[in-house]
Amino acid sequence: MTTQQLPTVSAVAGMIDHAILKPELTRAEVDAALDDAAANHVFSVCVRPSDIAHAVERLEGTGVLVGTVIGFPHGTTSTAAKAAESRQAIADGASELDMVVNIGWLRSGMTDEVEDDVRGVVEAAGDTLVKVILETAHLDDDQIVAGSKAAERAGAAFVKTSTGFAGGGATLPHLRLMRDAVSDSVQVKASGGVRGLDTVLEMLDLGVTRFGTSASGTILADLAHRLETGRASGAGDDTTSY
Repeated sequence: MTTQQLPTVSAVAGMIDHAILKPELTRAEVDAALDDAAANHVFSVCVRPSDIAHAVERLEGTGVLVGTVIGFPHGTTSTAAKAAESRQAIADGASELDMVVNIGWLRSGMTDEVEDDVRGVVEAAGDTLVKVILETAHLDDDQIVAGSKAAERAGAAFVKTSTGFAGGGATLPHLRLMRDAVSDSVQVKASGGVRGLDTVLEMLDLGVTRFGTSASGTILADLAHRLETGRASGAGDDTTSY
């Protein structure tokens, strides 16, 4: 890839959901991450449900949206609980919802139940966009395809690789499977292990349109540096580790 083919900083920033999800984060650490997200003009932040209202208030006027997670990180709460959590998140100001599927059901071949679970959240969300986290590190290829197709049938806008809290994150083979499994009306989000620009560029080539990462500043600074210096590629980065 030449520097002429590199995306702009604003284009990549506009595809980033800056993740602020670690359970141990203090309010001060959350605020610092929110401020970084605003300074980098990312598309959105993805925060813990208890931080939604605060994030909306702090980011007011910045253009950065606030998303959250549902049934996170294990996906094992009931559909009714996920639906209630979704309604509360929207009331608190969330613009997008990233829900976790029931991973055990998906691994058991219970795709009808998985589809119904996703549909329950989609219906509760109304006009609010829903992304479905498959947790691909725990799935084989057939399960990834089945989960992606179930998410589309249930009305999800995105399929997403990972929570970032499992044994592995987004990989190129898994993303390719997901992209091929769904129609063009469903988008693909990569998360977990998205730490560097080279990873982002490879995933863009596969058709990924959104990235969940806490390394937004590093990725965007590297891109700005490459565009400024005319250097098209870096030393490489890991697409599988956190």
